[in-house]
Amino acid sequence: METESATRESSTDQLIQNVPTINSEIQAVAPGEVRVIRRNGKVTAFDADKISVAITKTFLAIEGGNAAASSRIHETVADLTDQIVKALTRRLPSGGTVHIEDIQDQVELALMRSEHHKVARAYVLYRDKHARQRAEEDQQQNDGTDQQPTAVTVTLEDGSSKPLDFNRLNNIINEACADLIDVEQDLILIETLRNLFDGVPEKDVAVTLVMSARTLIEKEPNYSYVAARLLMDSMRSEALSFINNIKSEATQHEMQEGYVE
Repeated sequence: METESATRESSTDQLIQNVPTINSEIQAVAPGEVRVIRRNGKVTAFDADKISVAITKTFLAIEGGNAAASSRIHETVADLTDQIVKALTRRLPSGGTVHIEDIQDQVELALMRSEHHKVARAYVLYRDKHARQRAEEDQQQNDGTDQQPTAVTVTLEDGSSKPLDFNRLNNIINEACADLIDVEQDLILIETLRNLFDGVPEKDVAVTLVMSARTLIEKEPNYSYVAARLLMDSMRSEALSFINNIKSEATQHEMQEGYVE
């Protein structure tokens, strides 16, 4: 009896220890929740505490470990975290996904806007250091190998899935950039793939394309035309979906025949 009791207690303790992990996994796929796309493509639940920890570590790196007990630091970190969370979730009232890089961008922006310039600089340098380390590791892994796009599947409305059509993605972006100066197709493709994850809903691919072009408008105004053309592709697909016996996707070139039909 004592052995059985000990076994049950051990099983219970193990279950309790696993509860945070289980809850995190459930939250990551629950509807209406904000999720984070990690650099490896994995989707996890959004956790504001991780933002607080990152900011706190940066403040302590500048002000020293003795500042850990400072109420001023705690209040500042709490206020900055609140600003960042609101900025990230403002456009996601019904839930959605944000990329880890977007979160870090917001941390930098919040630190600079609040005039914590030394802390912001330390955060930028820390982030850049780790980015270079990852690039070097990737380079070492890719040396002597042919680089291929990471396999990504998209989820259709009926719940089934299919591989992402990289060729069509390239064609759409190429068409959107045609006859425009100072725009780079590769930049949009890289940004789009960076924000896609395995199992992404098919309808979100078109949105990601448009948003990827929009992020480059401040760099070059002609990307506004690219974004508009990519949005047009989304509208074509929506319009074609109401017509029987015609495929629901078509490039602008393919629509030359599609209009006749």
